[in-house]
Amino acid sequence: IILIMQKTHWNLYKLKVNNMNKLKFGIAGFGKMGKIREIAIANSKNAELIAIYEINDYQYSDGSVIQCKSFDELLSTEIDAVIISSYVSVAAEYVIRALNAGKHVFCEKPPAMNLNEMLEVIEAEKNSDKVLKYGFNHRFHYSVMEAKKIINEEVLGKLLWMRGVYGKAGSIDFHENWRNYKNYSGGGILLDQGIHMIDLFRYFANDEFDCLNAHLTTSFWNVDCEDNAFLTLKSTNDVVATLHSSATHWKHKFLLEMTFENGYINLDGILSSSRSYTPETMTVGMREFEDITFAMGKPKESITSYEYDKSWDFELQEFIDSIRKISSIKNGTSQDALEIMKLIDLIYKN
Repeated sequence: IILIMQKTHWNLYKLKVNNMNKLKFGIAGFGKMGKIREIAIANSKNAELIAIYEINDYQYSDGSVIQCKSFDELLSTEIDAVIISSYVSVAAEYVIRALNAGKHVFCEKPPAMNLNEMLEVIEAEKNSDKVLKYGFNHRFHYSVMEAKKIINEEVLGKLLWMRGVYGKAGSIDFHENWRNYKNYSGGGILLDQGIHMIDLFRYFANDEFDCLNAHLTTSFWNVDCEDNAFLTLKSTNDVVATLHSSATHWKHKFLLEMTFENGYINLDGILSSSRSYTPETMTVGMREFEDITFAMGKPKESITSYEYDKSWDFELQEFIDSIRKISSIKNGTSQDALEIMKLIDLIYKN
């Protein structure tokens, strides 16, 4: 009996210590992305959700989670960190208010409505000792991480050019989505989806880009934002990248092609909660055994398929590790967000 009581007390003590070590999270904006982040928090041994704030009518099923009626109320709870997955129109404001309230902040993309808002965030971050991270989730997919590793090994030589396609199927109610109205979103398909591909251009090239040419159209949808964006970009090291971001693709499509001196890497498809962009594959081609008779244009290829997506968990863990000073933010820094908003602002203004 004594041994059982001692074991019970020890288990209760361990449970108490573990709960004390968990970071307390709040979520502002409990739509699609808020619910995805909720799952990542539930999957983590280092985090717990204690409060949410959602502007629309919503009844959270777990009574242990505080359902707040305002963002101020959310900040007044005992949260250590807040995930901001709200309308873009309030993203920068919420980040600044959260930092000023002494909270660590994880904010979804797009980071702001425009560059000026992002500059205000940078100033608030300078006056804070809290961690700020942005949700450029694609960097944490297995295919992207593996491609980055191959590039860093330099076996493929110098990067020459990149070509990206990111297309949405659309839906019969696509024109009703808040993301297509500038007063909520700041922009259209370029800012909503193309921003991921621009981030990957920067990530793989390890460089900043300027815009050589851009053409934005509202080809089909009755919205006040672009439903197609055609871009030609050039990095400071003369890497040319083209992007077509589209809401009239009629099929979900993700494709990033990168060509190097000694071969190429193609990322085709990306895993998502709906699995509508799958399969996710990485093709690596090497210029081996070329000759002028029969072997031209027949590089040696290897194809890897990926079936599991742990990107949301990996992304949250990087945030938690930074808060605990185990490591720093490497993916989705405020500088990443600033540089992307500089480029997108330039495209929209021109």
